[in-house]
Amino acid sequence: MRRAELLEEIIKRRLLYWPSSEIYGGVGGFYDYGPLGVQLRRNIVEKWRRTFVLPFQDLIIEVETPIIMPEPVFKASGHLDHFTDYVVGCTKCGRKYRADHLVEEELAKRGLKISTEGLSAAELERLIVEHRIVCPNCGGPLGRVESFNLLFKTTIGPYSENAGYLRPETAQGIFVAFPRLAEYVGRRHPFGVAQIGRVARNEISPRGGLMRLREFTQMEIELFFDPQNPKCPYFAEVEGLEIPIVPEEFVAKGQTEPLFLTAREVAARGYANEWMAFFMALAAKFLKELGVPLERQKFLGKLPHERAHYSAKSYDQMVLTERFGWVEVSGHAYRTDYDLSGHMRHSGREMYLERRLPAPKEVEVVRIYPNPNAIREKYGDRIGEVIKAIKENEAYVAKTFGEGKQEVTVGEYIVTRDMVFIKTEKRKTDLEKFIPHVVEPSFGLDRIMYAVLEYAVAEEGGRVYLRLPADVAPINVCILPIVKRQDYVEIGRSLRKELATEGFLAWYDDEGTIGSRYAACDEIGVPLAVTIDERTPTDGTVTIRDRDTRKQVRIGLRDVAKFLAAVRKGTSFDEAAKALGATPV
Repeated sequence: MRRAELLEEIIKRRLLYWPSSEIYGGVGGFYDYGPLGVQLRRNIVEKWRRTFVLPFQDLIIEVETPIIMPEPVFKASGHLDHFTDYVVGCTKCGRKYRADHLVEEELAKRGLKISTEGLSAAELERLIVEHRIVCPNCGGPLGRVESFNLLFKTTIGPYSENAGYLRPETAQGIFVAFPRLAEYVGRRHPFGVAQIGRVARNEISPRGGLMRLREFTQMEIELFFDPQNPKCPYFAEVEGLEIPIVPEEFVAKGQTEPLFLTAREVAARGYANEWMAFFMALAAKFLKELGVPLERQKFLGKLPHERAHYSAKSYDQMVLTERFGWVEVSGHAYRTDYDLSGHMRHSGREMYLERRLPAPKEVEVVRIYPNPNAIREKYGDRIGEVIKAIKENEAYVAKTFGEGKQEVTVGEYIVTRDMVFIKTEKRKTDLEKFIPHVVEPSFGLDRIMYAVLEYAVAEEGGRVYLRLPADVAPINVCILPIVKRQDYVEIGRSLRKELATEGFLAWYDDEGTIGSRYAACDEIGVPLAVTIDERTPTDGTVTIRDRDTRKQVRIGLRDVAKFLAAVRKGTSFDEAAKALGATPV
């Protein structure tokens, strides 16, 4: 636990993050992030965008949707019925526990390793009774195991009947906006939609710091494609990348060691379709570039009873941490057409795209034509708005009246049967409607941040520092006058301002010994340190120091920004120094 313990000290000392509302005793599952934590998170997000979004701009667009959505959204998505965990309470002290976690932990204390994932309430109760598990807090007897919905509920406006929920995933905002987004991309397919934002899950008993939060940040993509053509046009770019994968058939046999297969092999063996393999390969590369070796990662297949209610196939990307063991940092799910079909049924809005047929065919279509006289009689001057609402919901109106109902609500209007004419027409078409299927890679920023920090901890001869990748380190450079002399200070502060205009974050410090300031910069992972010394005012040069090797070279002030930019892009210290003609110190 050495690295984890050292990291804990750095987190506290440097105020990376801490329990929220702590002056009132804190609330489990909520954390505040300090200045360095905020910037580290922001840099991880930007690296994620550079990996998954920006290289594929002709495929993936970005959106931002609200964190509170009305109840019908989560009824249609299945979250009201299925987004649950099991809770059990002590009949003596009243304390409540997540039942599956409690059973696993109590049995582990007795040397019994039992996985409770996917067990029913009755099966959990049987284990509690069979092994005489009692309340860890007071030793009292446990009550019945019950289902607990993890959605945070609220009301929208002053009316209690207008229920809303904090989203448990960013995905539903994308799904309900699908008709508009499909139009935006010209109804082409495949296409993807990325979203980064806060989500909330009312966890029964959050623990483990950033590992299980009630509010956290997700980075997600919903990739919409034709199930009859699941080919990924970018697959050649990743087909040779390795994926450490534990397929479902291995998991079912109790095997947990991964196979190291290329993305092409994963798809060829049927372990995942090309789209899933594409995102899994990028995910492995992403974590590797963040400092997590490939051999400390694995994609664990989820058995049918372990998957989310919307998933036909899932893999959890796991990372081995010193403090928490294997933790999930991203999930990769094949959601089929579950979500779009559900929202189409509940909203009446079409969620189709179109594929071109090899040859035209004759089809029967039900068409809705507004009856202007009947509409005007009821709605007067608002006739245009009503007709527009009918046209936008044509399939829903046709379906409802086809079932024999005499009225239907579209938007804010009630449309009665006499307000429309319904005709069945035959026509030839070379297009066919289909509901697209969805592959979803979903990343948890908070867990990734912890994993990145733990793997960055380095200890060398008493020196403890964070060996963070240069493109995610919260600070790009430290600017350190060797002594606090007025001309040195002016040069240092001027350099910091210049670098800020170039988009770099600089840490300026002129207090204490130069050695202690180097150590402070190293501890928070700053990759480079610029020192202003006696030569700087006369020849305009400074020394620049590498955090990891502690090598120093001398360069001109005008080249500092170029040096920083090169290192941030992945150029080694030695290569950047050579390219800029720096002089070794």
